[in-house]
Amino acid sequence: MKENETTENSSLPDHTTRLDANLHNAIQLTQSPAIPHTGASRDITTIGKGESFPLGAHVCPGGVNFSIFSNKAAFIDLLLFDSPEASAPERIIHLNPKKHRTNQYWHVFVPGITAGQIYGYRAYGQFEPHRGHRFDLGKLLLDPYGKAVAVPAGYSRLRASLPGNNISSAMKSVVADLSAYDWEGDAPIKRSFAETIIYELHVKGFTMHPSSGIALEKRGTFAGLIKKIPYLQQLGITAIELMPVFQFDEQDCPQGLKNYWGYCPVSFFAPHHTYSTKKNPLAALDEFRDMVKAMHKAGIEVILDVVFNHTAEGNEHGPTICFKGLGNKTYYILEKDRARYADYTRTGNTLNTNNAIVKRLIIDSLHYWVQEMHIDGFRFDLASIMSRDVYGSPVDEPPILFDIDSDPVLAGIKLIAEAWDADGLYQVGGFIGDNWKEWNNRFRDDVRSFMKGDDNTVSHFASRIIGSPDIYGHEEREPEQSINFITCHDGFTLNDLVSYNFKHNQPNGENNLDGLDYNISWNCGIEGQSFDRNIEALRTRQIKNFLAITLFSLGTPMLYMGDEVRRTQKGNNNAYCQDNETNWLDWALMEKNKDILRFTRLLILGRLHRDAEYRDYGLSLNKMLKKARIEWHGIKLHKPDWGSDSHSIAMTAWSLSAKFVIHLMVNAYWGELSFELPPVADDERRVWLRWLDTALPSPDDIMPLPEAAVITTPDYIVQPRSVVLLIAGTEKT
Repeated sequence: MKENETTENSSLPDHTTRLDANLHNAIQLTQSPAIPHTGASRDITTIGKGESFPLGAHVCPGGVNFSIFSNKAAFIDLLLFDSPEASAPERIIHLNPKKHRTNQYWHVFVPGITAGQIYGYRAYGQFEPHRGHRFDLGKLLLDPYGKAVAVPAGYSRLRASLPGNNISSAMKSVVADLSAYDWEGDAPIKRSFAETIIYELHVKGFTMHPSSGIALEKRGTFAGLIKKIPYLQQLGITAIELMPVFQFDEQDCPQGLKNYWGYCPVSFFAPHHTYSTKKNPLAALDEFRDMVKAMHKAGIEVILDVVFNHTAEGNEHGPTICFKGLGNKTYYILEKDRARYADYTRTGNTLNTNNAIVKRLIIDSLHYWVQEMHIDGFRFDLASIMSRDVYGSPVDEPPILFDIDSDPVLAGIKLIAEAWDADGLYQVGGFIGDNWKEWNNRFRDDVRSFMKGDDNTVSHFASRIIGSPDIYGHEEREPEQSINFITCHDGFTLNDLVSYNFKHNQPNGENNLDGLDYNISWNCGIEGQSFDRNIEALRTRQIKNFLAITLFSLGTPMLYMGDEVRRTQKGNNNAYCQDNETNWLDWALMEKNKDILRFTRLLILGRLHRDAEYRDYGLSLNKMLKKARIEWHGIKLHKPDWGSDSHSIAMTAWSLSAKFVIHLMVNAYWGELSFELPPVADDERRVWLRWLDTALPSPDDIMPLPEAAVITTPDYIVQPRSVVLLIAGTEKT
């Protein structure tokens, strides 16, 4: 063993002492060729200078070119391994700054290796937290541009957080060659938002439950997801939005639990290894692409939920996995006390997204997922973080957002912003750029409040169902700018929204202090599971109400996995660390709650048919509302009650072609109400057809139009807490 090389069991002094000794040794090492760690008989004299571009590990004829950014490192070592669990590298290549560094980039060409080679880096530099430097040569570092990650069975987040060598317990990068995959002519679909219905799901949770009918080895994987494409097609959605699939740290959660959601990335290029059916890290690349290709063949787009606002490295007490050890103050926004991290995400750190290096990393990542993995769009978690400058202050023209918005590679690719962060920066209705759509949490909150029966909500509710012009009317943007949702991964499921008044997060191990306390939920009379038929009927009605409003309203609708069959998390509104049946979709619910599933399918079908008549794809929301004929009513025609204690509203809307007329009646009151019906039209062949009434039992709750009941009375009794939608069509003969 050379004097600068340590094993996992070596006794290491504190950071500063260790640093000084190793810097001295590193200087000596750069004066001679790289040496194999284990004495392997390889010709090391052919190690090449390499090139600074492309970043990452690039397979070339005869070997691999490695390139990595680190502007403050004194020296860089490239370590090659025979296995993820190796306690020592099979080979160490010391990069000589005179030969292997160009400006801020370290690079080397290594002959004789190819795809599948396991590797990592260690960086020599100053450990001076008060100056923002956290170099620690005891820590093995991932390649920020690595396309695959190998996770040893003994991976330890704790070992990466404490002083000492963590080689055997560290994640490692894997060389990948992407050129051989056969896409069979596949490409991103680029469907318009006007034709899009999004279904948010978790790769593992969608098929992991034993009831899924998926073979054990494919449960919870990209391959398992392919098996459920027929279900997605029958449901009628046009796009799936996958919760994070970038490699993440499953140990980033309370001890004894597992991070399940994945909002703690360690790589922005590698798919998460456990979503593959095989232990080979490269298999995840092929299986992910197989999934995308299969979805596209079925006409379904794939949108990724991406986390570019923080990483799994946490705060000053967190682990060193990658970015901390290569350029801490480059990658992260630091406080004035440079030893501490700015935390606008409530996860411990905040990525410095408008730093040139980090900005390039993000753009390169997006390009990779579009060009190499054929992704159709991205939903950006806590996207308002990206409008903060290098000091954490919001700026009017953030470079990263404008670069994404105007990027030619991303033209036609769906861009969706969660337009807020965890430190109070709220930009819904004002997010920068021309092509961004926004998660509209005011749609969520206002529809919840109105349907719950809260006061002072009717005018807000009315605005939400016509595309939220009070939020988006100042911009001449398309109606689909608002992503309309009632539930998502963060918060109650739709079943729990109508079953719990309070969060029940005790299983998370944080004394029920995590998760939001303000849920705008109503348990319909009993907290949690109920065997009372009346309460269950009311809950089912409320679920149908929420589904109907989401899919009727102007904007882009989004549904959450399992809401169409009343999936429950037993009141847990922050189930990020529950990798168990709390989060897994129970496929037995498809039969148990088949009436709601049928209701959802027919709603989606009706939505897609309606849009063909009600949408002029060239009009902005403002122009569409000006061109459209819309009349508001209360229980009396043309007399809407906008008062603070109003709990009902009705609306008549004519399609732009005048072929159809829709009459919507919403009763969020606790008693039945009789609504006057408007005359259909001068055409005597037209009558009102009852498309849906959420108070009626299945199958009368929603019917295909050819089978819909004819309504001939001058008024219609709308039951308590229910939604009715009539459509004027030609009377059946």
